[in-house]
Amino acid sequence: MRLNPLALALAAAACVHAGPRTADVYIQPITPSSPPPPPSQLAEISYDLDALSLASVLAYEAPDIPDSASLVRIGVYDANAKQWTSGTTAASVDNFSKGYSPNILLSVDSTGDVLSVSCKGVQIDAGQTRDFGPKAIVLTQERGAQPTLNKPVVLSPEGKKMEPEQEKTFLQKYWWMIAIAVFIALSGGGSEK
Repeated sequence: MRLNPLALALAAAACVHAGPRTADVYIQPITPSSPPPPPSQLAEISYDLDALSLASVLAYEAPDIPDSASLVRIGVYDANAKQWTSGTTAASVDNFSKGYSPNILLSVDSTGDVLSVSCKGVQIDAGQTRDFGPKAIVLTQERGAQPTLNKPVVLSPEGKKMEPEQEKTFLQKYWWMIAIAVFIALSGGGSEK
């Protein structure tokens, strides 16, 4: 039995978007020492491409940042290959200080793969909320707005901008027809016998 290529494509697309996905976010302090410490897991985030607003932090481990570090690198890290698998961002260690709740932002492509990770510490206001834990925000990659271009500029052979021709009036266009009609009317149309 031969399957329709369109049916195969739809089945593949359904498999790609099926179910929630998880991403392990790592953090690495950037220190003045020559070998930087290895990245450690910061959070595990669950997200679904069909319901991005329901992204949640499954696990969060407060980072152990040395006093000599003022910046940290955040991204998705493959511990087996020992390399970053997504774009990384640098953030201040102040985002993880007391009184701040980290908001972890994942940028994903249309298939759900993580493109980059960033983190922003949001100041906690105990009077407004009781939810002090870290939050996850997932944004998908979308095509940006395309510019609307005007008509191209037409230049004369001298390199100057050519002015568009003025539209002629009815009299300027058809004066010769009016002249013929007046001539026939005045000539009398012929002699009588």
